[in-house]
Amino acid sequence: MKILVIGGGGREHAIVWKLKQSRGVERIWCAPGNGGIASDAECLPLNVGDVKAAADLAQRLGADLTVVGPELPLVRGIADEFEKRRLRILGPLQKATQLEGSKVFSKGFLERHGIPTARSLGVFDSTVAARQALRSVSWPVVIKADGLCAGKGVLVAQTIAEAEDFLERALDKREFGEAGRRVLIEEGLAGEELSYIVLTDGESWLAMAPARDHKRAYDGDKGPNTGGMGAYSIDDILPRELEKAIIAAILQPTLEGLKKEGIAYRGFLYIGLMVTREGPKVLEFNCRLGDPETQAILLRADFDFAIACREAADSRLGSVHPQWFPAASAAIVVASEGYPDDPLVGREISGLQEAASVQRSVVFHAGTKLEHGKYYTSGGRVLTAAASGQNLEEACELAYSAAEKIHFEGGYYRRDIGARVAAKSAAGERRNG
Repeated sequence: MKILVIGGGGREHAIVWKLKQSRGVERIWCAPGNGGIASDAECLPLNVGDVKAAADLAQRLGADLTVVGPELPLVRGIADEFEKRRLRILGPLQKATQLEGSKVFSKGFLERHGIPTARSLGVFDSTVAARQALRSVSWPVVIKADGLCAGKGVLVAQTIAEAEDFLERALDKREFGEAGRRVLIEEGLAGEELSYIVLTDGESWLAMAPARDHKRAYDGDKGPNTGGMGAYSIDDILPRELEKAIIAAILQPTLEGLKKEGIAYRGFLYIGLMVTREGPKVLEFNCRLGDPETQAILLRADFDFAIACREAADSRLGSVHPQWFPAASAAIVVASEGYPDDPLVGREISGLQEAASVQRSVVFHAGTKLEHGKYYTSGGRVLTAAASGQNLEEACELAYSAAEKIHFEGGYYRRDIGARVAAKSAAGERRNG
């Protein structure tokens, strides 16, 4: 196969890295890619939001399969354009991407099909009506801009002052543009967050290794929401009974609901969950792999990822039986000063070779560019230092060892990714020993 990967972040680097390991893959292109991806695939220029240009590129290259990483081209209908031209692509059609592209549509879908989720407190397009609704709520509440906001359009508001400030930014100042033209307000949920991601062809599905993301910018889950500051994957976070409950109450009703509404779905479906006292509830849907969860998940994949992607695109996923390394992995995002609000870029990066030399580690590039043999920062999330280990404690130790060797002015990363669970697991092993 000759495969084109759309995107240029850490998730796409991990996808390219895993596809490259397949014996059946002859060539990989990535558009637009980044400085680090260029060492694993040929990078080509592309505006990822231009779906016709993407289809033109795949057609010109003679790509046997296109795998889409980010949400923007999916929401803009890249799969529809490819299908129109009879080009093979892994990614859901535009109608299906409303699950991610519109929080209002997603909430309505969940309610229509009786899928457990937070109780909606209303949809609003004016601050006056929204403020009125806030007078009779229990705190905290969650406020979500309806459209795509690159991870910045959700606020867990603890007070009315926080809520009103967000409403003013979204509805009056239009900080999020058209994506914030209306907002959804829902009750806050308490529990442990969990990412449950599947690859599906609409009928069959296979679950990715379980992962947990860390959204807040700073240690202790402090600071603003980001696209994700780190993730870890270990089987312990998904006990068998919990997975059965997720499949029965959430995954199967979701796939059945899509079919009932005439929505064909081929691609990755990310279900963001809160595991509450009442059971798992849906926080959000994404119509693609998560970032940085992908970096942690694919380190544990012990099967031909390229074949799985092709079979899902061809609606033949039932023939694929994935295996996962029974260990753990961790992924640490190294970010630019000012991220997520106003990241500073153009700073030289050092220590990449030293980081890559750490055993069982991989450094995935996101916001980097390569100029005259040197790497420079070009985005908010710059790199992901990822590693696998026999247990989570070892995986975190190795990932942090790699992260510590990476240097650029103002760079920072959280120092508590997986720490609480790793400490708990280590204590359990010592007791059992």
